[in-house]
Amino acid sequence: MVCKALHLRGGYRLNMLPEALLVSAPGKIILHGEHAVVHGKIALAEALNLRTFLRIKPQKDEKVRLSLPNIGAKRDWDVSKLQLLHEAFLDSGEPPAPTPEQVEKLKVFAGFPTGSSDSECLAVLAFLYLYLSVCRKQRPLPSVDIVVWSELPTGAGLGSSAAYSVCLAAALLASCEEITGHLKEGTASARWTEEELNLINRWAFLGEKVIHGNPSGVDNSISTWGGALRFQGGNVLSLQRIPILRILLTNTKVPRSTKTLVAGVKDKLVKFPEIMNPLLASINAISQECERVLGVMAVAPTPEQYVVLEELIDMNQHHLNAIGVGHASLDRLCQVTASHGLHSKLTGAGGGGCGFTLLRPGLEQSVVEAAKQALTDCGFECWETIIGAPGVSLHSESSLKADVLQALNSS
Repeated sequence: MVCKALHLRGGYRLNMLPEALLVSAPGKIILHGEHAVVHGKIALAEALNLRTFLRIKPQKDEKVRLSLPNIGAKRDWDVSKLQLLHEAFLDSGEPPAPTPEQVEKLKVFAGFPTGSSDSECLAVLAFLYLYLSVCRKQRPLPSVDIVVWSELPTGAGLGSSAAYSVCLAAALLASCEEITGHLKEGTASARWTEEELNLINRWAFLGEKVIHGNPSGVDNSISTWGGALRFQGGNVLSLQRIPILRILLTNTKVPRSTKTLVAGVKDKLVKFPEIMNPLLASINAISQECERVLGVMAVAPTPEQYVVLEELIDMNQHHLNAIGVGHASLDRLCQVTASHGLHSKLTGAGGGGCGFTLLRPGLEQSVVEAAKQALTDCGFECWETIIGAPGVSLHSESSLKADVLQALNSS
């Protein structure tokens, strides 16, 4: 059973769920349209079935605990001190977007130095903001133990922070009975209603604002709904009919600055408008054609359609190199997979980071393993996974893999 918010004089009291609640949310890749989307063109994003998992358990010791084993972080706070912090800058109304002043107060409370912005700091601040805001009607604030473990590497452009924010939002909302927080008997996993997903997404976007300041909203949206989204000019459209695609995801481990890469494309656009505008228009046409082909494939995929997807991947990668966001590591990735008859492109900002390789149906596993080994020999990290995966979900323990349960239960 989920918690019940019982009306008492002076506020609410939380009757917490008697057992653990488990949720997960996917990362994302940009299939086509990175950088062009900054200039009003279409981008296609798909949910990546590398996921972030969260376990929330009620406690009776008036403590709130947060464990983030991926980054080796553990924090705990007295509920009474959180209650004082809550009353200092949050009222009981609908909270607006976090202000810089609120974020700084949270930073001081958590003991981070001014100007700190490492992974632990941002993750803790997002948690504190969402905990205090989502649970704002609870009197006293709930005592909980939360563990978050992820298959997603941080800082690789795969939406790890959004998956984290979506998991936090869903778990806290379910714990406070703002959304459903239990599975039907005999059900291994479940999704929420459209209305509930909208609520999760709104809260997750506020968590992303704590982390990124001014996020686009694409990452939290794809992590919430899953599947595929078309994003253009601030408008997000869910693509209802798409096939599940198998990919090889590769992290070159080359760090890059998204801000610098975006600025470089803008500079080229100013300097060479007659060259850059057609390139961006062509990238947009690639996104449109990919969307059309995916829609047809959802009904009856054919080998010829996979060939078209491969051609679009090759063309877009050449375009991305032309606009200046390629990198020698990504060239190497494309060369290695091409030597095995496979087709790859960068995903995200470029300049290093990640790329993906389409794995068509019927491909011999020995080919995939050979490509993975060759990429690993280059010093890269590889995952064989799918895109078009489900969005944020509620789970039973039996539905989770052994390594996930071990990570959540050993922290």
